[in-house]
Amino acid sequence: MSQGDTPQGSRRDVLRALAAGSVVGVTGLAGCVGSPDEVGNGDDENFDTVQFGVLEPFTGAFSDLAKERHQGTELAIKQINESDEFDFTIEYDDYDTQLDPATATQRADQAVQSDGAQFLTGCISSSSALAINDFARENEVVYTPGAADVSITGEECNQYVFRFETSTAQIAEVMAQWTADELGDRIVYHIADYAYGESVLEEVETRMESTSDSYERVGVTRSDQGSNDFEAFISQISNESDEADALVVGMTGSDLAIFLSQARSRGLQNEIPIVTTTGSFRSIRTGAGDGAYDIYSGVRYVPELETGDNREFVEAYESEYDGDVPDNFSRVGYESVRMVANGIREAGSRNPTTVAETLPGMEHETIFGPNEFRECDQQASNPVWMGECVDPDSGDLATVELLEELPGEEAAPDCAETGCDL
Repeated sequence: MSQGDTPQGSRRDVLRALAAGSVVGVTGLAGCVGSPDEVGNGDDENFDTVQFGVLEPFTGAFSDLAKERHQGTELAIKQINESDEFDFTIEYDDYDTQLDPATATQRADQAVQSDGAQFLTGCISSSSALAINDFARENEVVYTPGAADVSITGEECNQYVFRFETSTAQIAEVMAQWTADELGDRIVYHIADYAYGESVLEEVETRMESTSDSYERVGVTRSDQGSNDFEAFISQISNESDEADALVVGMTGSDLAIFLSQARSRGLQNEIPIVTTTGSFRSIRTGAGDGAYDIYSGVRYVPELETGDNREFVEAYESEYDGDVPDNFSRVGYESVRMVANGIREAGSRNPTTVAETLPGMEHETIFGPNEFRECDQQASNPVWMGECVDPDSGDLATVELLEELPGEEAAPDCAETGCDL
C-alpha cells in the first residue's frame, strides 16, 4: 500500500533513476537518502514529502499483531498529513517481513534502495527487528522497531534506532516485583526459543534474583516459534508445579494464545499461577478464549487509560476503523510515527542523520503524557502495569484488571546497565 502518489511526490522516481544510472549529471548521493541539505531540508517543493517503509509480518503467526500495529501507523500518518502543524506529508509503502530476519532485511533494502525510504518502522519479531537495527545503522536511516527484546536498545543499540514499544526490561521490572511479592520466588519458565523468549527469561530472572535472596529457577522449557502443540511442555510443567510458586511464560502472538488454550484444557491454571509478558494483548485474549481467564500479565497498554491524549487517540482509532479498539501494537505504530514526525519538524530537515541527532531527549506529548527517547539508549520512558485477565461480565473476551503501576522512570533500567554505548 501507499499513502498516495502525489504529483510532487517524485522523490522515489529520482532515487530509482539514480540507482539505475539514468539521471545524467547528478552525482554524490550519499548513503541511501542523500546529503542533509540536498534532500533533507524540505526547501525545494519537490522534496516536501517524507518516505516511510513499513515493515510488518503481514503473514504468519504475528499477522494479527501486524494488522493492529499497521492501523496505528496509518492513523498517525493520516493525522500528520491533515495537520497544519507539519510542513510536509508522509508517504509510505508496506513490506511483508514474514517473521524472517533475512526477508525483513531484503524488504528493508527494497524500501530504501529502490523506493527511497528515509525512515523505517515495524517488525514485531525481535529477531527481525535486530536485523533491521543493523540495516538502519549501515544505511543511515531512522528506524522505530515494534519488538521488545532488550538488546534492541541495549547492547545492539545504535544512533538510528528509537523505540516506543515497551522493552522486556521495563515489563519485567513490574512483573518480577509483583510476582515475588504476591506469588513467590520459585519460578518455572516456558519461553519461545528465539531472541524475545530468551530476553524474557534473562530479564525476569535477573530481577527476581535482585528482589529475593531465596529465588529459585525450578525449570525452563522452550518451544520453537510458530509451534501449535504444547502438550509435552504442559505435562512437564504440571509435573514441576508442586515445586514452583508460578509459571512465567515468555511468548507472544498465536504461540501464546494456543499455549494458554491448551493449558486451560489441561487444567494447568488450577495447578499453578500463570504469569505472562503479553497475555493482556487483545489479540491474544481473543485467540485464547477462556484460556486467558485467570492468568496474570505485564501490561504495556489498555485503551481505558486516562493518560496524555489517549482518549483522543482511542476515539480517533475507533472512528477510523469502524469501532475497532486499539491495543498495544496500535499505540506503538501510532506513537512511533508521531514522535519521528515531531523530530523531523523540530530538526527542520528530512535527513535521517539530522533527525537522529534531534530526537534523543526531545519531549513529546503522547498517549502516556510527556515522554521522550532517553539520550542514553533512545528507549521511550513508558509506564508499565501488572494486570489480571478475568472472566468478563459479558461476552467471552477476558477483561484486564490493572493491579499495580510502575512509572516510566522506575521501570527503565539504569543507563549504565543497558549495555548501550551511543
